[in-house]
This record gives sequence, C-alpha cells and structure tokens, in this order.
Amino acid sequence: MVQLTLPKNSRMTTGKTWPKPEGASNVRKFQIYRWNPDDGKNPSVDTYFVDMDSCGPMILDALIKIKNEIDPTLTFRRSCREGICGSCAMNIDGINTLACIYGMDEIQGDVKIYPLPHMPVVKDLIPDLTHFYAQHASIMPWLETKTNRPAKEWKQSIEDREKLDGLYECVMCASCSTSCPSYWWNGDKYLGPAALLHAYRWIIDSRDEATGERLDDLEDPFKLYRCHTIMNCTKTCPKGLNPAKAIAEIKKMMVERAV
Repeated sequence: MVQLTLPKNSRMTTGKTWPKPEGASNVRKFQIYRWNPDDGKNPSVDTYFVDMDSCGPMILDALIKIKNEIDPTLTFRRSCREGICGSCAMNIDGINTLACIYGMDEIQGDVKIYPLPHMPVVKDLIPDLTHFYAQHASIMPWLETKTNRPAKEWKQSIEDREKLDGLYECVMCASCSTSCPSYWWNGDKYLGPAALLHAYRWIIDSRDEATGERLDDLEDPFKLYRCHTIMNCTKTCPKGLNPAKAIAEIKKMMVERAV
C-alpha cells in the first residue's frame, strides 16, 4: 500500500485527464502523482493514455514518452536505464522499484506511479534524498586503514572478496529504506536498510582496519536496533539483495564481541 508524505496542509485531488492518442488501438492508462511546489496547488493524480505500439517495454520508456509527447512538465529522475544508477526509483503499482527495469507486462490493469513513500517530495516523482545520503555518509563508506599504504594495492583473497557479493551491488536507490515501517517511524535516528547494508559491507571487508570503530558507532538503541526484521527491504530490492540479512549479521557480531 502506498503511504505518501504529502506537503503540509495539503490533500490529494483529482488531476487532469489527458486525451487518448488518436488512431491508437493498443492503449494503456497511466495514473501519475503530480505536485509542483511553485503553483500553490494540492498534490493530484493525472491520467495519461499511452500508445503501447510505439512505446518501449519498461515503465521508464512510458514515462519518457509521456514527457516527450504528451506533457513536458512531468518531472522524474533517470540516467542509466540499466538498473545501475538507482536514479529512477519510484513506487510503481504499490512496489518500490526502478522504473528502467520494471516491465509493463508485470502490471495488470492501470499503471499507478507515485514517488517513493514517506519521503519529502521535491516535485512530482522526485523525492528529497538529502537525509538518506547523509545517513549513508555517516557509516564511513570507504576503506579505513591504519597501516602504511602498500606500493600498489590492498590485496584480498578470493574467499574474502566473495564475502562482499550481495552487498557491493547496492545502487543506493532507497527502495528498501522507503519500504521499511521502522524507517517511516524513526527515519531521523534509524539508519535504515540501505545504510546498514553498506555498513556491513565495510565491516566485513578484510582490508578494512576500523571494524571496532564501525561497530562502536552502531551500538545505539536507534541506529541499528530499530530493525524489527519486517523483511520489506529484502522483498522490494530491485537488485535482489538482502539488507535484512546484513542487518542480522551486524547484530550477531555485536553479540559475539560482547561475550
């Protein structure tokens, strides 16, 4: 279920319905969240009709077609179109995912598109990720070392490198964090699935020499332990990763170091 953070003192209204394309026999209906902070109007849901015979197979293809051919004011983020940049994350048919790799054939009926839930909206389908990125920066997402830098590179065994699989692939799209009820309730203090998955990626990196400091920083009632293993993060991840498992592994490490 979509749960949006609406602008203060506003309510959702019925928006504009755009005309169907003339002569098209294969038409699909799109209902898209719209909000412009500069026009003083309430958020609304506009209705568009897209000729699928002249449109690509992904949701992002339809959004680009709508912007190029129907409504140039529609605003959204996009970049790579291959699921590796995380820019086009949004709520599609009730699921947080990437528009560029989510096929329209996966949706039955009308296509409903909203910005990521429980995030301030900049405009239309663009959420404000300032706080989300600040939380990511707080876990020191880099290799922290104390010994002298090697002449060429920090070496790592094949076995140690394999431990990072399922972690480094995260594209920071925020789909997981914005699907997490604990993050909705405590997003100001709880780091959320994405930041904690990245924290675990550096904690278990054999080349990193700040494991103790990293765990000390997470030893907090809110930063880590607000995770209640609801598993929404793992279910929605468009890259097939498992943030819930990474969080559980950090908790396990906390227990083992305390024994």
